[in-house]
Amino acid sequence: MNISRRLSVGVSAFALLLLAASSTVAEEPRKDHNSGAIQHVLLISIDGMHSLDFANCSKGISTINSGAPYCPALATLAKHGVNYLQAYTPRPSDSFPGLTAIVTGANPRTSGMFYDVSYDRKLSPPYATTPYGIVGGPTLCPSVVGTQVGLDEQIDADLTQINGGGGIDTDYLPRDSTKNCSPVYPHSYIRTNTIFEVVRQNGGYTAWTDKHPSYEWTNGPSGTGVSDFFGPEINSAAVPLDMVGYNVPGCHTLPDTTATDDWTVSFQNIQCYDRLHVQAIINQINGRNHDGSQIAPVPTLFGANFQSVSVGQKLVEKSISTTGGYLDAEGTPSPSLLSEIEFIDASIGQFVQQLKKQNLLDSTLIIITAKHGQSPIDPSALLRIPGDNSSLESPATVLSPAGIGPGLPVAQAIEDDVSLMWLTDQSQTTADVATLAASRALFGGGEIFGGNSLKLSFSDPAFDSRTPDIVVAPNVGVVYTGGTKKVSEHGGFANDDRNVLLIVSNLNYSPSTYTGAVETRQVAPTVLQALGYDPSALQAVQKEGTEVLPGLPFTGAKK
Repeated sequence: MNISRRLSVGVSAFALLLLAASSTVAEEPRKDHNSGAIQHVLLISIDGMHSLDFANCSKGISTINSGAPYCPALATLAKHGVNYLQAYTPRPSDSFPGLTAIVTGANPRTSGMFYDVSYDRKLSPPYATTPYGIVGGPTLCPSVVGTQVGLDEQIDADLTQINGGGGIDTDYLPRDSTKNCSPVYPHSYIRTNTIFEVVRQNGGYTAWTDKHPSYEWTNGPSGTGVSDFFGPEINSAAVPLDMVGYNVPGCHTLPDTTATDDWTVSFQNIQCYDRLHVQAIINQINGRNHDGSQIAPVPTLFGANFQSVSVGQKLVEKSISTTGGYLDAEGTPSPSLLSEIEFIDASIGQFVQQLKKQNLLDSTLIIITAKHGQSPIDPSALLRIPGDNSSLESPATVLSPAGIGPGLPVAQAIEDDVSLMWLTDQSQTTADVATLAASRALFGGGEIFGGNSLKLSFSDPAFDSRTPDIVVAPNVGVVYTGGTKKVSEHGGFANDDRNVLLIVSNLNYSPSTYTGAVETRQVAPTVLQALGYDPSALQAVQKEGTEVLPGLPFTGAKK
């Protein structure tokens, strides 16, 4: 079995970093302008990491590492902060609504962010057909209103290049017929402001690193929230990282040449991709921009996401006969997933070491969470439809057997371990829900949300141009895919999808465990309160009443 290489860092002495009173460094340490107060927030999303994953790795499992913990860096952070056992992402549990919640405090009802690929009944199609087939054309605006919206890698100028070919190609963006058919950028698509905008408006410096250029939506509606944005394309072809701006010394040679279509199809290569994010954070802690090319302030608010754990949970790398995921219902990680968890833990250990070196650890609040979980944890529950059973089909196929798209019964459908459907004729919603209710055996059972049951969670699709008309949350373990290259997915409503790691840590905090239910959207006002800003500066706090996370020692005198 070919298992991913670990990043070589000294995490064995990590606990000493948090306990040491002083350290010797080669250069004069940086000092904060208000010693003892929170001056910086480092926000990390370990995409896919469940609360259960942290419980297992911090407490240890008898069959791994002789029962000793295998995430010492994360475990030590929890010894200096609050560990929230029942933290939940929004529904649907996709990356877009997941991160939106974390950085705005909003659910999709308010933010309008349902998925990276979705539908908007008020926008017009793009100027050109996207690489993934969203039909566009110069004359389709303003003549056509209502379009599929792709805000993933398909809007890159060249999605095969790690820099996205230079960024976003506006010809692939949806257009607004009420604004002279101007393209709608991702940051214009989100309906609520972000914590990055609030920090910048208060004179702070901000940075964020994520997996697509499209994540520039973290800028918020102003378009200016993130001072230093970095979005290397995760779905680009995997290549040696020896280029200007994309230079990772340990990855000048690609570790896995058997799978190079993109970074997510290899247990080893995904770690090289994530090391771009690690390098960005290290550079920023050291007072540089993300690629180290310029001097910059240490960000007031900065962070990144990691993809390695998510890939470790999902991937079947057939070229090396290796399957990720879990070994049992208790969440014992497979060797490949174990390697990814250990790699991420070592990376977080690097952040702590560097913060300590620069005399920033005392004044930095570290928040570790996840945009989403992954389902199923129990491998025996997995049912890929139709990949494992060709007689079964997805809910969208039940309603629209001829396909999905303009003029067909289902105008748009997103189906991972959930099915979100936008109907061409919304008057058919009740009839279509009845059809699905009579066809549960075809698509893996579960719950169907439409009409009033859907409006309990989301805005009324009759009035909100982005809300899906029908949502199907199938039984735990069902994944809608025609292949067998993955053993889990996210997007759904199940506990495995939504119950994620959440630790809020600072060197000066005492350890505590919070057992009540909280939501990841509470991270956003918590960040502002920690920095001394008014959480009500967030529109989501005003509209949804999103509260600061409980159990923390700061009161956050407002600036």
